[in-house]
Amino acid sequence: MLDPQETEAQFEHRWWLLMTELRQRFGKKPDLNALLLLIGVQELGQGLGPFSKEQKQDLMHIATCRLFSISGYYELERVDEDGWPHYRLINPVPFATLKEQERMLKWHILEYFAQQEDLNG
Repeated sequence: MLDPQETEAQFEHRWWLLMTELRQRFGKKPDLNALLLLIGVQELGQGLGPFSKEQKQDLMHIATCRLFSISGYYELERVDEDGWPHYRLINPVPFATLKEQERMLKWHILEYFAQQEDLNG
């Protein structure tokens, strides 16, 4: 869950570090939609595509569910015969303003990449 001990400055610094790393890796700073697509592609595990517009939307949905599974809002229900993960809502995501939603999404993205780093050594 969100770390109550983390200051806004610490949070912004962690976000800046991630954006710097991704800018170096991909040649440009990704926006939130690009990050969601990247995470969705990674979670699908089938390479870079090509993907239709609808599949890209599905990938972003997979990413959102995967991110919010970190806090227990979703859980992986199954992976279908085509390898696409399906999540189910187990706790409603609390209402938040647009600014709060963005911060919550960024926090989950930071946690996701931290977990991936832990897995990869």
